[in-house]
Amino acid sequence: MLDIVDVDIVRGEQRIHYDLQIEEGALVAIQGRSGIGKTTLLEAIAGFVNPEKGHIRWQNTNMDATRAEARPVCYLFQDNNLFEHLTVRQNMALGFGKNVPWPALQKSADELQVADHLAKYPGQLSGGQRQRVALLRTVLRPEPIVLLDEPFTGLDEETRQMACHWLVKLARQKRKTVLMVTHHCEEIAPHADRIIDMAKGEAG
Repeated sequence: MLDIVDVDIVRGEQRIHYDLQIEEGALVAIQGRSGIGKTTLLEAIAGFVNPEKGHIRWQNTNMDATRAEARPVCYLFQDNNLFEHLTVRQNMALGFGKNVPWPALQKSADELQVADHLAKYPGQLSGGQRQRVALLRTVLRPEPIVLLDEPFTGLDEETRQMACHWLVKLARQKRKTVLMVTHHCEEIAPHADRIIDMAKGEAG
């Protein structure tokens, strides 16, 4: 269980309140207007921002004092997810240490139609190809919590559907707890265990 307990975060003059529970292995879509605090929620779980009050727990372990790099979290940012000086193949291997799961990475690269680009550098890819490479690496990393901030940005409708089906399949297979901020809720909604609409106060 991921528990966000009575958390307040202050951004400028805005105070954002969160209070919710996410079941382990759940796929959760988060929607709401820009500036309402969707990304801030992901940043708090990842440890990039510190709550003014409240607690964040994973499997009954308080993560408040845990550094971002030590949390059981893998985060896909809206942009800048790839290192420009590394090839796609090298980027895909980051975060796995010595145990890079190359068969799984190759299979997913085939499924997401980026397998022909592994020797290229990110600057040689389209925006949609870059996004799929970053999504692939994020979901296949060993951390149990996956935070996705607009993972389908830059993808056309057909590619969004392909990426969505891949994401759902892998998340279910690996029992990932996925929180996804998205403006493309129509793709993920049929598969989501829960949809949080922050405009309706459903995050606290």
